[in-house]
Amino acid sequence: MNGNYTDASVSVYPLLEDGKIDSLAQILKFSEGSINPDRQAKAHIHSAVFSPDFNSLFFTDLGADKIRIYPFENTDLKPLNIEQGSFIKTKPGTGPRHLIFSKNGKTAYCIEEMAGEISVYDFTENMLKEIQKKPTHPAKIKDGFESSDLHISPDGKFLYATNRGKENNIVIFKIQSNGTLETVGYQKTHGKHPRTFTIDETGRFVIVANTGSNKVVVFKRNLETGVLKKVGKSVKIKNVSCVKTKIY
Repeated sequence: MNGNYTDASVSVYPLLEDGKIDSLAQILKFSEGSINPDRQAKAHIHSAVFSPDFNSLFFTDLGADKIRIYPFENTDLKPLNIEQGSFIKTKPGTGPRHLIFSKNGKTAYCIEEMAGEISVYDFTENMLKEIQKKPTHPAKIKDGFESSDLHISPDGKFLYATNRGKENNIVIFKIQSNGTLETVGYQKTHGKHPRTFTIDETGRFVIVANTGSNKVVVFKRNLETGVLKKVGKSVKIKNVSCVKTKIY
């Protein structure tokens, strides 16, 4: 599943048994935008995410302020059911960017780039119902939001999100029993424009890709408090924009 930002489309490619990518099976194109003429003149699909049961796909559309939802059938030649597609609207001008689900599959979190917020949704029977809006910034930051990425710790207890723009930091949230968020604090990323980050499989480390300063920084994570502390030396990688980890 591939979300295309500039082309405002979603494309579907089957994977063959040997791991190769087969020819294009399906493509969906979108056009409508939203209220910000500079950023939202048309649709911009920013991410493609499966539901926890893999029966649906969710596409965050930054340009149209929508989370698009399509039933998914793995055995169909065109697996996305266009006729049964739906969407929910976010607040105009918020710019939904990435969506993730809680470890128990009952809650969804959507980071909104232009609003500098995370919308928390109850996820029941394939429906999203907003239950909280939580700023990713301290109250003193009033504009220039550039929220980017978000991930949940492997133990499901903490959610982390990055901010670019004026702050270049990670906000740390504790996940409450009902899925809502409580702010723990902020950690500078020791670089500029932290576009993406990841948490390793053990939950002990957070690795941040500071695209603007070509710098990868590693933080050790306190498993009890969620607080981060920089460790080791930063690594220079030109135009670094994504980081993943794998234990062998």
